[in-house]
Amino acid sequence: MEAAMAITAKYCQKELEEYGGCVVSHPESWQEKCLDLKLKVAKCTSSHPVIRKIRTECAGEFSAFESCLRENPSSAEACRPHLTRFIACVEAVDLSGIANAAPQPT
Repeated sequence: MEAAMAITAKYCQKELEEYGGCVVSHPESWQEKCLDLKLKVAKCTSSHPVIRKIRTECAGEFSAFESCLRENPSSAEACRPHLTRFIACVEAVDLSGIANAAPQPT
């Protein structure tokens, strides 16, 4: 989860900041008032070329990590090796040529 948030923050920072600002500004009704901004964050994370490439190339490692979390709901620490493998995969993905690319329409 932390790795996914770091990637999202790096490539969808503007969308995250707008959404976070909305949530802070509307503590009583943020779920309703900030829905459109939440959807913008989701769109960015699903359409950014870097995130798409990571999802494709590290799908197996991420799936194994998610499975481990489901099997060990009270002990995320048991999944640290899976998370380490996922992060290593993310760091090994060749992002040259797309790191500064804009999100693609979905």
